[in-house]
Amino acid sequence: MKVEFAQLAGRDADTAYNLQRTLDAIVACASDTQLLVFPETHLMGFPSAEQVAAVAEPLDGPTLKAVQSAVRERGISVVVGVAEVDDGRYFNTTVLLTPEGIALKYRKTHLWASDRGVFSAGDRYSTCLWNGLRVGLLICYDIEFPETARALAQLGVELIIVTNGNMDPYGPTHRTAIMARAQENQAFALMVNRVGEGDGGLVFAGGSALVNPFGTLLKEAGREETQFSAEFDVSELAAARRDYRYLDDQRLQLPGEVIEHADGRRELLIP
Repeated sequence: MKVEFAQLAGRDADTAYNLQRTLDAIVACASDTQLLVFPETHLMGFPSAEQVAAVAEPLDGPTLKAVQSAVRERGISVVVGVAEVDDGRYFNTTVLLTPEGIALKYRKTHLWASDRGVFSAGDRYSTCLWNGLRVGLLICYDIEFPETARALAQLGVELIIVTNGNMDPYGPTHRTAIMARAQENQAFALMVNRVGEGDGGLVFAGGSALVNPFGTLLKEAGREETQFSAEFDVSELAAARRDYRYLDDQRLQLPGEVIEHADGRRELLIP
């Protein structure tokens, strides 16, 4: 399976600029790419509490519609982060778009210091079936908590996709975390981070990576803007789970109601 990473330097609260970079990246991806992944809240950047009402959009708003149109025309799938507004509340949200529409959405459940006072926390973990794989989404700080990826594993996840907005000096933290989350859940993990400078003097750390179910780095980016591809062998899932399965042997299960949807989505509600 071939995936592409769009490790880009976005602009905070500049949706027009970020959208154009997104559309350009979709056009530029290789003809055999199946999935293109962008960083956390890439389409709007990181709005402040004063900006969020002006830049956040519903998931059927004009910005995601423009991306959806490009996805449909190009015939690929895209994972991208947005600042979402829903019924007067704001969420740090990532969506998986396919040519058919939004296949999966996830609202960040673990809010970093700069998220608090801007976004509300999500209340569930979700997976869906995509190209024969069960896929789950996480966002940045989430991966520092083992329970987040384990929640997806309890839902049968095979590919964990992380949109990231990790900054210095914490790049090494997420490098370690993404390998651990893949290894301990025997799943592929794909993380795409932002680069460059953001508001408030933040410097984003890059380091986008693809990790196999053994916890081995298959591909890792540096700190510069780049759009690059990587391939992974789905058969490694069976190899990693052949002799033992952590999920089968664990003594404690995470609590929460599991909801099975007719379209193949599974959700674990946070109690």
